[in-house]
Amino acid sequence: MHRRARKPGFTLVELVVVVVIVGVIASIAIPRISRGSAAAKNAVTAGDLHILRTALLHYAAEHNNEFPGPTGDRVAEQLTSYTNLLGAVSYTRSSDYPFGPYLHEIPPCPIGFHPGSATIAIDDTNSPPANAPASEAGWVYNPNTGEIRPNAAGWNELEATTEPLTTD
Repeated sequence: MHRRARKPGFTLVELVVVVVIVGVIASIAIPRISRGSAAAKNAVTAGDLHILRTALLHYAAEHNNEFPGPTGDRVAEQLTSYTNLLGAVSYTRSSDYPFGPYLHEIPPCPIGFHPGSATIAIDDTNSPPANAPASEAGWVYNPNTGEIRPNAAGWNELEATTEPLTTD
């Protein structure tokens, strides 16, 4: 009798078992990875929020307890340029414009209705400022109180542990 030599390889059953095992591992790992990504974005947002709040406090301390504003473009310009005591802006330091800049640029907000946007929406009536999903802003800011927050629904992770900004 003549026996056929068997070629080395996997059977169909072995391949199916491997595919099922890989699928189970993937179903466990993917949610953990996505949670890690969301946590990383929240951590970046918290860090950027701290930087913005610190810059606002420094600005107010040097400008007779007045926060920058009243428009979002004006806030960004006042925080990233040299200013005088009244908040007028210059792009070069001089004896007339001795303050700032407090930031090199407004950091883009990594979460919210418009992730990646570094623009600022103004809410001068609510404390803390309310979300502005219709605007394309990454941040929402109240120039009367100096409060700033991400333009994001459900951003409560840090708000419970932070005080409104004051210059006292």
